[in-house]
Amino acid sequence: MTIEARLDAVGVVAADMAKALEFYRALGLPIPAEADDQPHVEVELPGGLRLLFDTEETVRSFHPEWQAVAGAGRLGLAFALPDAAAVDALYAELTAAGHHSEMAPFDAFWGQRYAVLLDPDGNGVDLFAPLAS
Repeated sequence: MTIEARLDAVGVVAADMAKALEFYRALGLPIPAEADDQPHVEVELPGGLRLLFDTEETVRSFHPEWQAVAGAGRLGLAFALPDAAAVDALYAELTAAGHHSEMAPFDAFWGQRYAVLLDPDGNGVDLFAPLAS
């Protein structure tokens, strides 16, 4: 018997929920402002995948031994953009707002304009778009 599993959600553990949600709003996710003080937030993405945010306290409520790993992000996400100019523009907007750059935009050998930021919890967030041919 084969059991099929379908990826339904990606979870982010946030040290500061408001800061994390502010960052993801700047990426265009439809997160209401009243979510900033919630211990658990769910955002449905196109195609039905959900992005889940939990505070560290929420995670510890069901996993008391959970510890954040110092200096390590908790996951990686990638956001597709329509073109290389959009990668550069969003990267500039987010870094100007004080978000940490891991890798400035560049033309990757695999045919994409590519950049990496870190969200407030150290998670890698890739921005990418196909290079014009």
